[in-house]
Amino acid sequence: MSASASQNKKPRAEAASLALDTDLGWAIRMVSTAFRRVATDSVADLPGGARGYLVLVALAGGSEPPSQLALAKEVSLDRTVMTYLLDDLEAHDLVTRKPDPRDRRARKVLITDTGRARLAQVRESLGAAEARLLTDLNPQDTEQLRTLLARVAQTAQREVVAPDEAEC
Repeated sequence: MSASASQNKKPRAEAASLALDTDLGWAIRMVSTAFRRVATDSVADLPGGARGYLVLVALAGGSEPPSQLALAKEVSLDRTVMTYLLDDLEAHDLVTRKPDPRDRRARKVLITDTGRARLAQVRESLGAAEARLLTDLNPQDTEQLRTLLARVAQTAQREVVAPDEAEC
């Protein structure tokens, strides 16, 4: 093979590896944009929209009620934003706050029965929106995608919460 022939193959291989459909950033952006578009209507009536939904999911899935600060960290929200969001959720009887018996300065956040019922409604609507987005995947692919994305999200959350500690 001549030198010019091998040089011609190299740019094609590089070009193929640089295609948009193989770029992680492009894929994440496209999925995020599409998900935001299809999911927005599902959570629109919830105080705080998507943020309110994440708070309810975090509370419904936990066994021990978290403090406001721990909840803010778990869902990656600024603690001031969390306070206002919890005020709205509490005003709609979706959550309640009570003093932590171990530390009276801290407040534990609990989901109410009304909050659980509303979350179930939103999850049903959101499930339909997710199904539209994942229509080209079979059930096994969908489950694998959820599992892998959850793992990547956990890594990303660790990087956001403690980026300097990850380098140690």
